[in-house]
Amino acid sequence: MAKIYYESDANLDLIKNKTIGIIGFGSQGHAHALNLRDNGCNVMVGLQPGSKSRQEAQSAGLKVGTVEEVARDADIIMILAPDQVQRQVYLDSIEPGLRAGKMLMFAHGFNIHFNQIVPPQDVDVTMIAPKAPGHRMREMFVNGVGVPALIAVHQNATENAQQIALAYGKGVGCAKAGIIETTFAEETETDLFGEQTVLCGGVTALVKTAFETLVQAGYQPEIAYFECMHELKLLVDLMHEGGMAYMRYSISDTAEYGDYTRGPRIIDDHVRQQMKQVLNNIRSGAFAREWIIENQAGRPSFLALRRQNQEHLIERVGAELRGMMPWLQKRETAPSTTPAPAPTAVPADGDRSQRSPTAAFAPPVEPYTPEESTPPSQSLGSTYEPFRPTTPSEGEDDERRFP
Repeated sequence: MAKIYYESDANLDLIKNKTIGIIGFGSQGHAHALNLRDNGCNVMVGLQPGSKSRQEAQSAGLKVGTVEEVARDADIIMILAPDQVQRQVYLDSIEPGLRAGKMLMFAHGFNIHFNQIVPPQDVDVTMIAPKAPGHRMREMFVNGVGVPALIAVHQNATENAQQIALAYGKGVGCAKAGIIETTFAEETETDLFGEQTVLCGGVTALVKTAFETLVQAGYQPEIAYFECMHELKLLVDLMHEGGMAYMRYSISDTAEYGDYTRGPRIIDDHVRQQMKQVLNNIRSGAFAREWIIENQAGRPSFLALRRQNQEHLIERVGAELRGMMPWLQKRETAPSTTPAPAPTAVPADGDRSQRSPTAAFAPPVEPYTPEESTPPSQSLGSTYEPFRPTTPSEGEDDERRFP
C-alpha cells in the first residue's frame, strides 16, 4: 500500500525562510502562489514579458518578475508552465540561474521522466502534484480543506529533498488531505494512461461511438445526446461521491442488470489488449517521442484532429441543447486551431544547454535507467518499477504483449 503523509509529517518552517518561485500563473500557478503566500511563505511569480497574467498576479499582491529573475533569486523553483514549453523555458531562462542546493519542482513528471529536462546533479528535483484543478485547490484551501497530492523525489542533492517537498505540500494545503508517495516514472506513466484510456480518450470515444450508433440507427440526435452524453455527469457524480457501488445503489435494477451483463461485452478482451498496447507505448517513451515531434513540427496532426472533433455532430447538437439549460455556465468550446510556431532548432553538440530534444529516445532508452546512486532520493512508498524495452523498436505499437 502507498505511504501517505499528513500535516504532522511536514514542517512548514523548512521553507519559511526560503524564496519560492512559481513559474506560470495559470490554473495551478495561481493556486500554488496564493496558498503559499497565505501560509506565510515568500513567493515570487515568474512570467514571460508581455504575459497577460502579470496584472492579475500583481493585483493579488504577489511579487512578479521575469522567469530569469525568479530562477536566479528563488531557492525553490516550481515549474507550472505547460508540458510542451517547459523544456525551452528551462534551457532559456531557468538553467542559467540554478546553483548548488536549490530545488527544482514539478507538478507532473513528463519532462524529467522523458529526459527533456536534465537538471545538474547538485540541485534537488522533486514533485508535488495536487490531484485537483487549480481553482478547486484554491477553493478548498480558502475553506480550510486541502486536496490530495502526490510527492516524488528524483534527485536528493541536499539529502533533505523529501522533507522540503513535504513542507511545500503543506504550504499549498495538500497535507490536510494527504500526500501520497510515488515516483516520477509512476506518476507520469499512470497519468498519461488514465488520460488516454479513460478520462479523455476512452470516455470521448465511447460517447461519440454510442451517439453515432443511435443516430445511424435512425434515432434523433437530440435524444442520442441526452442518453449518451448529458446523463454521463449524473453517473460520474455518483461514482465520485461513493464509488461504483453507490452509483449502482442509486440507479434502477434494470440499469444495474444491464451494467453487469452488457458492460463487459463493450469493454471486452480486445479493449483490454488495446489498453496494454497503449500502456506499452507510454512506458517505452514512444508516445512522448511522438508528442514532442508533433510540437516541433507545428502541431499539424493535433490541430487537424481538434478541428475535426469540434465539427462533430454531437458538438453542434450539444450546444443547442445546453442552451435549454440556463443553469449551465457557458464554457469555451473552440480552442485555437492556429498552428503553433515551430521551436528553435537545438543542435545536439554535446553541450548540456544545447541538448537535442529527442536525444532521450535514441537507444539505450535513458528514462528507464535505474537511479541507484542516491537511494534516499527514491520514493519509498511505491513498488513500481519502470518498464525497460528489450527490442530496438522501443515500444512502437506492435503485437507484443506483457503480463
